[in-house]
Amino acid sequence: MNTTALIVIDIQNEYFENGGMELVNPIAASVNAGKIIGHFREIKAPIIHIQHISPDPTKMPFFIAGTVAAEIHPNVRPLLGEKVIQKHFPNSFRETELFDYLKANQITELVVVGMMTHMCIDATTRAAVDFGFPCTVIGDACATRDLEINGVTVKADDVHHAFLAALEFFYAQIQTTETYLAKN
Repeated sequence: MNTTALIVIDIQNEYFENGGMELVNPIAASVNAGKIIGHFREIKAPIIHIQHISPDPTKMPFFIAGTVAAEIHPNVRPLLGEKVIQKHFPNSFRETELFDYLKANQITELVVVGMMTHMCIDATTRAAVDFGFPCTVIGDACATRDLEINGVTVKADDVHHAFLAALEFFYAQIQTTETYLAKN
């Protein structure tokens, strides 16, 4: 039995070209995530797709249920039988069945890919470790966007690497797609 599961977080059309929250390099990240998904499918290990859905479209006018924008991107679309969990918060564990599902399936470790590095990847990875699940984040299978604070723009590449570096300090092992696939 495989005790390592892959968590694919929010790789949804909203983050791609013509979406409401386009990220920097989402295609490259989704292609790498697809390679990791392919590996997990090949070894018949558990894959859990996380799909963000707006709890209130008047306050959060993106990821609206039933729209093409909220759908999981074709590069990583779940196969029949792969678990899909909908969430309403950055932390994939908050008010979802994720924790119970992992425990019921005797999962002890997680590999994480998805979007956005500075938000949902960060929040979910930290929560997972706090719940006792060691994590590996595949950095080049994640994407983010430029951020702004006090009139200063922080480029997506800097945001991405800063959050991955912070996670690696305590919360996760950070690997590239190529390194992870070569070792596993």
